[in-house]
Amino acid sequence: MKKNKIFLETGFWTGYTAGNPFKAINAFFDFADLDYYKHNLSEAVMYCHKAKVYRQDNPFDIFVLYTAFSFFIKVCYCLQKKNKKWKVGASSRSETIFHLSSLTKEEYENPFMVFQKAFDEKTLEEFELFLYQIMELSLSPQAGDSYSDLTIPYIHLIKMLDAAELMRERGVEKISKKNQIDCTTE
Repeated sequence: MKKNKIFLETGFWTGYTAGNPFKAINAFFDFADLDYYKHNLSEAVMYCHKAKVYRQDNPFDIFVLYTAFSFFIKVCYCLQKKNKKWKVGASSRSETIFHLSSLTKEEYENPFMVFQKAFDEKTLEEFELFLYQIMELSLSPQAGDSYSDLTIPYIHLIKMLDAAELMRERGVEKISKKNQIDCTTE
């Protein structure tokens, strides 16, 4: 059976292509920090309901945001399947919980849950449609109604940003075969 590979398009802003989703997350946050992404995403979503154009002085910013988030969603889609072979390192006292306040206690302990929940509820295509709608509506000079609900994908995207930053702060490590439980022997 042929596996479909998702091309992680990091070359647009890093100058190199990261094939590993963990390295791609680092490239994503090297481009800009968590606050930048959260702020600009929230601002773009708010402009979807206004009769103003997002960043009137430089509307090109929405295209950069769209490209970065389109890449990020593909990486998150890849990460949802990594929870059986990888685990997030133990929490340290240097973490800033204030920035990661969108996560529940269980999601904070296992950030892979965030990606699994998001893609159980919405498909990769639905997240990409959400990004397209934000771009379209935030650049329109008329206040428009979206074709679908923007709230749920927005909440999932904020949680995925927090989970990815948490994984980046803590680091990830491969689960050794000694620690895995074999459920096929029963």
